[in-house]
Amino acid sequence: MSEKLFLITNDDGHRALGIQVLADILEKLGEVVIVAPEIEQSACSHAITLHRPLRVNTFGPNRYTVDGTTTDCVLLASQALLHRKPDAIFSGINHGNNLGDDITYSGTVAGAFEGTLLGVRSMSISASDTGRIADTRTQEILLELLGQLLSHTWPKDVLLNINMPTNEMPLRGVRMTSLGRRHYAESVIEKTDPRGKVYYWIGGANPLWYENENSDFHALAQGYITVTPLHLDLTHYPSLEDFKKFESLFQA
Repeated sequence: MSEKLFLITNDDGHRALGIQVLADILEKLGEVVIVAPEIEQSACSHAITLHRPLRVNTFGPNRYTVDGTTTDCVLLASQALLHRKPDAIFSGINHGNNLGDDITYSGTVAGAFEGTLLGVRSMSISASDTGRIADTRTQEILLELLGQLLSHTWPKDVLLNINMPTNEMPLRGVRMTSLGRRHYAESVIEKTDPRGKVYYWIGGANPLWYENENSDFHALAQGYITVTPLHLDLTHYPSLEDFKKFESLFQA
């Protein structure tokens, strides 16, 4: 059997500590190719570049940069740069967690989302801080966790979102979790510049948490690595059945 082939991307850019650490971990399990944004693409979500050409450069053997988004990287890698379809796609390790509702903004999660759309098992990985990423024991646990997950089969339209707690607390283990919910009470901040013009910062502080003991937020706060399966199909089937009653009003 040929060696496993892994594609790694991120939204922090190819120079980020997290992507280098993840490559070192995965090289113990197979061949690794990095295709990452040339510059940081945080909060780019699932954006794709359609109105200009994309440029690819190399920064080492099996190491490529793209002057585009995380999704661009996955598309280019799968359709132009890799010699075959990868066995798995990994996005991360992101510098900062991607939990709950925040996954909808995350370029990191979007990388795994795109991989799943392409029919490849995919995982997004994030950490609270760079201290956790650099921690040797954490790297050993992550290697074991990824190896175990790769040996398991899961549905083709599911991706795994992994988060690691701050390095200020000891790791207590791994928890399988659901997405949590939080609300930023002051998500838009208004300021005035020295010339008297008003400007805005998006991204508030002091979020309000919706308590749920099964959530990623709760488990992470307790010191656990969280693994949350995410489903590509956003259809709410109970509502679909309910709204079907309107079909009869528009029959030809």
